[in-house]
Amino acid sequence: DRASGPRKKGPRAFPNTPDKDASHIINRNINCILHRLSHMSSITEMKTPTKRRPMRSPYSSPYSTPRSAKRMKARGTSLMSGGIRRKRSLILSSTKSKKKRFIGGSPFADSRMGSDIRSSPYASDRFIPSSQVANSDLQQYNFQASYRKRNMESKPQNQSTSALRFQDTLAKELFNGDTLNTKVLKFKKPPKPPKQNFHNKLSVIYSANKEARRVQRKSRYISSHPERILDAPEILDDYYINILDWSRNNILAVGLGPTVYLWNASSGNISMLMDTEDENNLITSLNWMPDGSHIAIGTADKEVQIWDADNSVAVRTMKDHLSRVGSLAWNRHILSSGSRDSTILNHDVRIATHVVSSFNYHQEEICGLTWSPDGSKLASGGNDNKCCIWELGLNEPKFAISDHKAAVKALAWSPHNRNLLATGAGTADRCIRFYNGNSGQLLRTTETNSQVCSLQWSKNSKELVSAHGFSQNQITIWQYPTMSKVTELTGHTARVLHTSMSPDGTTLCSAAADETLRFWKVFEPVTQQRRSSKEAREKRRNLSRSIR
Repeated sequence: DRASGPRKKGPRAFPNTPDKDASHIINRNINCILHRLSHMSSITEMKTPTKRRPMRSPYSSPYSTPRSAKRMKARGTSLMSGGIRRKRSLILSSTKSKKKRFIGGSPFADSRMGSDIRSSPYASDRFIPSSQVANSDLQQYNFQASYRKRNMESKPQNQSTSALRFQDTLAKELFNGDTLNTKVLKFKKPPKPPKQNFHNKLSVIYSANKEARRVQRKSRYISSHPERILDAPEILDDYYINILDWSRNNILAVGLGPTVYLWNASSGNISMLMDTEDENNLITSLNWMPDGSHIAIGTADKEVQIWDADNSVAVRTMKDHLSRVGSLAWNRHILSSGSRDSTILNHDVRIATHVVSSFNYHQEEICGLTWSPDGSKLASGGNDNKCCIWELGLNEPKFAISDHKAAVKALAWSPHNRNLLATGAGTADRCIRFYNGNSGQLLRTTETNSQVCSLQWSKNSKELVSAHGFSQNQITIWQYPTMSKVTELTGHTARVLHTSMSPDGTTLCSAAADETLRFWKVFEPVTQQRRSSKEAREKRRNLSRSIR
């Protein structure tokens, strides 16, 4: 049944059979498949066996040879009829039982030749990268870099994060957007960039989900509503005074016009401590003594008065300033007072000649004073946009800071780091800055987009509360040192001028120009510390004695 005539190069064709139409179709399909396989680029030379047998497609019938065609014709079954489909299960079982060697994972390949992944529609396990889309410059750089690493005598030191970022940025510029970690071998061309005005509707959904994942989860619940609201009529809408303070005995003092009121947070009782009896002699500052029993009060009539809050009696009156006293700060028995006359006086309240020193550096009104927790440094802020750090015994400030662009009123020393000072300034500045009290170095600056009126550190965690004025009138809780917003509290309809923290460090009181006092539960109470090992042993010893 072999065909007569000259033998052609390449795959061998079958001779004509009595059923010319069926054999013609089969020969055409087989020749097409073998023609594709003959152009395999990875196999250049292969020995041709002496005996060649025709290739067979796995999707063809075992009866698709010329001899089997004669048998099927004698039985009355056509190759193109449904007889082959009825034998499909037998065909698959017979092909699985036969041992075939595939090159490249293609079922069309014979042991003599491979398959071309670019021309064959079927996948294989041989991937041939395209050299047209590969980055030749990046290939050469990686080859030279690996060669240098192998020839280095000493191990390379670990590079910093900034150096790695610089290398990636430089690689993107040199290698057409590819970084150093980009794969060198590519198996297909990159997709075309979208058109200029193309908009994918699904990107809105994906971006929304991405933003939702970025939101920082709160580690605790913070109510957005105040626990209590008290009326504060006749409170002054003045940025440069300080008329709110909370004592360690849980008593809140607030100055309303010419009067000072005390509110007992434990019992809820309200009492009037003092009245200047002059509508023009307003209360401009107040600050509790560390013992919680005495309070210092500054007035517009240049006076500093010390009152015994338990007995409602004035203990002492000091008249040494030339203008109103806008800020006060205690350091044990030393009382520092700042005035509109731009001077800071340090009073020793134990002696008759109470003024022991004075600080003269500011050019405008002193609107902020606070001592560090250890009592070694005094921070002052003025309307001259300056912040100074003082030490007792020195006539000049240890550090004079001129980074602010507005009056510096908000000052707060960190209870967790005695040398960390937070400052906040007015509308023209709108920033919170952090300084090292030992070196005067600026550590961080955070933009708040609002006037900063007051700052309070949490006593139990590394968090900071800031009260703001124009234009949002909000209270913001920040996580330090990342300065990420934990939450924002809104409710005041005017700027929040003053804040004070409760003795247990859980509740914040805010006083605003809308003539209200609001109490916010912002922090968790301090967890009970574990007993020392000595106390635990003593408790176990007492328990064992009681059992005996």
